[in-house]
Amino acid sequence: MTEKQTKEFKSIRKIRSGDKGFKDLSVTCVALANAQGGTIYVGIEDETKDPLPNQIVEDEEINDTISRLRSLCFNVSIAASERLIHQNGAQYFEVYVAPSLKSIATTSDGKIYMRVGDKCEPVRNEDLQRLSIEKGAYQWELLLTRNKLEDIPNENVARFANDIRHSDRVKSHVKQMSDIEILEHYNLMDNGTMTNLGVLWLGTAKQRGRISFPISVQYIVYDQLEHKVRKIEWHDNQYNPKELLLEIEKEAIELEYSYEFPDGLFRKTIRHYHPKVIRELLLNAFAHKSFTISSDIMICVYPDRLEISNPGGLPLGVTVDNLLHQRHRRNPYLIAIMSDLGLMEGEGSGYDLIYELNSMEGKHPPIPESSFNEFKVTQYSEIQNTDILPLLDYTLKNYELTQKGYITFGAIANETKMLATKLSAYLQLSNEERLRSYIDPLLNLGLINKRGTGKGTTYFINPKLIANSKANVKTTLKNIEPYALKALIIEDLKMHPQSLMSEIAGRLPDVEKTDLRNTVYKMVGKELAATGGRTYRRYELSDGRKEKK
Repeated sequence: MTEKQTKEFKSIRKIRSGDKGFKDLSVTCVALANAQGGTIYVGIEDETKDPLPNQIVEDEEINDTISRLRSLCFNVSIAASERLIHQNGAQYFEVYVAPSLKSIATTSDGKIYMRVGDKCEPVRNEDLQRLSIEKGAYQWELLLTRNKLEDIPNENVARFANDIRHSDRVKSHVKQMSDIEILEHYNLMDNGTMTNLGVLWLGTAKQRGRISFPISVQYIVYDQLEHKVRKIEWHDNQYNPKELLLEIEKEAIELEYSYEFPDGLFRKTIRHYHPKVIRELLLNAFAHKSFTISSDIMICVYPDRLEISNPGGLPLGVTVDNLLHQRHRRNPYLIAIMSDLGLMEGEGSGYDLIYELNSMEGKHPPIPESSFNEFKVTQYSEIQNTDILPLLDYTLKNYELTQKGYITFGAIANETKMLATKLSAYLQLSNEERLRSYIDPLLNLGLINKRGTGKGTTYFINPKLIANSKANVKTTLKNIEPYALKALIIEDLKMHPQSLMSEIAGRLPDVEKTDLRNTVYKMVGKELAATGGRTYRRYELSDGRKEKK
């Protein structure tokens, strides 16, 4: 059990330390309410994830906790469990915080907090307007329209219900519902009146045009000089989200271009953009569009890249640096429908799939950018290193890895080697402990090796795997062993004494600059001597080494 977006552990000492402890708890309640709600486990120690041995919780403490928190929080719905018994025999209880859907939760002294990952962060002034908009937009899908069920074409209702019943992602009890019950289950209708989501999915073009604001798309193709060569617009509201997706995929012929590479007696074809990557990027733009902004989803295709943008920045609590791990839904009911119909990955797993497919095709991960009014993703088509394609293909065919494993292996293979710090940043991980769950399976299978310790740890592909895959990976000094790098530096300075670090690096371009600097610094005072200031320091062999020349 670990802390996350909707889960927080608090020691029993919090409610036994007076006002200070309750104020800290109130901050957590407000932060959870302004996000997705959650549970506070009172009596569970953050460090051990267990209650203190022989811990006893009185009923009065539970009641007092709820009373105190309700007085310290505004616009927050709070409830508590009964006393619970942990497996170690100690007692604790849970505080349930409901999401504040239409109002902003605050502490009693007027402060506003937001749950970001497993932390409670204060809401800045510039985020306050955005939070207000998010609260109003959250229920857009469920807002009732003037359209009744009888206004909706019968064939649209029948088609949707049929698609749901034939989906392998839908539970059997949902498939057994009547057509009307299915509409109500997916929040397309409420007591005979269509919601915004219902009109978006089942309505006519005219009915969709009356809701604020339906999905509209522009598809623009540019040439090498970034001149427009083709443009298609979908502004007529003719299609529901599924139909619009299929129509875009049919018209976007430029996204089907591919590379060809020799593969023995055959040719291997790799598309500029994997079809699943395109679909996930498009559906993410649909699912996370802000329906309170009148603007188009833009699909811009350049010779070397694809850019997709949608109205509305990332939801609060999600940033470009935690996309792989944060789960926050702007339009949860629309996402539920698209997921149940098999159009997109399950909630929060879309970017994991994109990273996996890009890693195993030797491509860069998508580059996200978020502003107040727009979220844009850039995906480059370039294959970073074609020499490693046989290695990636061999690994896919001969090893069963988790999604984490494929993402990590592909990242290391594309970079030849990666420092632990760089790999953690690539995987958007906050600490070394979490990196182990990605790395350890690859080490255990012998797919990668490591060198160094702590933040200086370096991961690289096992040379035996490269040999077995028969990949024509070019020999490089990036993976040179420390003792060999020392010998190389000594040989270089024999011929070029009194050299600057930049001059040494220029003569050894394949060696990682970080490795070179660290090795030279460690050699000073032993094998090497240094003269001059910090900026223009020069290196040469020490006197003992000079005599051995």
